[in-house]
Amino acid sequence: MKKKLLILVALLTVAVLVSVVVVTRDGALVTPQGKGTVTLDAGEFEAFALPEYAAKYVNKAYKSYFIEVEPGIKIHVLEVGSGYPVFLQHGNPTSGFLYRKVAAALPTDRLRLIMPTLVGLGFSSKVPASEHTLANHTRWMNSVLKQLKLSELVFVGQDWGGPVGMGALALSPDLLKGAVVMNTGFNAPTEKRDLSSAHAMAKTPVLGELLLEVFVSIFEKLPGMQGDPNSIPADVSQLYGKPVEDSGNAKAPLAMMRMVPDGPDHASTPAMRLIEQYVQGLNIPAEIVWGMKDPILGRALPVMKQNFPNAPVTETDAGHFLQEEVPREIAAAVLRVIDQVQAANTGAN
Repeated sequence: MKKKLLILVALLTVAVLVSVVVVTRDGALVTPQGKGTVTLDAGEFEAFALPEYAAKYVNKAYKSYFIEVEPGIKIHVLEVGSGYPVFLQHGNPTSGFLYRKVAAALPTDRLRLIMPTLVGLGFSSKVPASEHTLANHTRWMNSVLKQLKLSELVFVGQDWGGPVGMGALALSPDLLKGAVVMNTGFNAPTEKRDLSSAHAMAKTPVLGELLLEVFVSIFEKLPGMQGDPNSIPADVSQLYGKPVEDSGNAKAPLAMMRMVPDGPDHASTPAMRLIEQYVQGLNIPAEIVWGMKDPILGRALPVMKQNFPNAPVTETDAGHFLQEEVPREIAAAVLRVIDQVQAANTGAN
């Protein structure tokens, strides 16, 4: 009996160890494949036909294409409209589709709305967890801007889209002419502190994987981040989650949570210092639109005001993903910034 018990314990131990190895695996590169081409002023790019569950959220005027930023690493871009370029960057764990409602409230005969999806999310390439670094993401997104051959733009960013987008622009500093910033952060930490209890749990080895990859889907938790949970119904959660989970490499959401710096010694902090320096040196038209019911960043508005002390602020009852709740308020801020930028251009001419 004792021998059988020891064998059972040994088998259970092996099973646990194997499970730990499986859930903590780094993940593999998954490169999406398109078909045909999309022709833009900057050249021809690989077209990507959206699957039906995603295509229903945008109209036929949208372009859907890939930009390869490194061998095998492609960023999926949604684009609609023509005119002045607006670079709209989402964060974790959503995709460029997060801006579909904002785009619907903007004049696409006047604005070219460019909505790229971060590597690891949506229909972009999936990469090993270890490759999810802030420096990598900013470099990849900067390649998108360069390959589109843009000469100027207005930036709109939220969540990780804030620092990734600003970090990409810091590598091409002459591009940025105006900005609308939402619930995000640009400042490097000066003391040891977790952004939230969820981030503290996520950074714990094995526990993070079990919580976000085994027991719970982060995409099912998105409604709880909102002022109005009904603003992200099940089909919208699926819009964000399905391409990630179906890819065979769903490492990005957890990896991006672990990218959030929790102190001066965190791996992301040096890149955040460069982004903070760039932001604080800006002298551009800017507005802030903030979701005050965001359980993670709602209280961070005073810090953002310090970064843009002259920017008008629109406080809303939205949660973390403002684009789903207050798209018209965001669109209005974008138009006001665009008007200032174009007025300045006219005056300079």
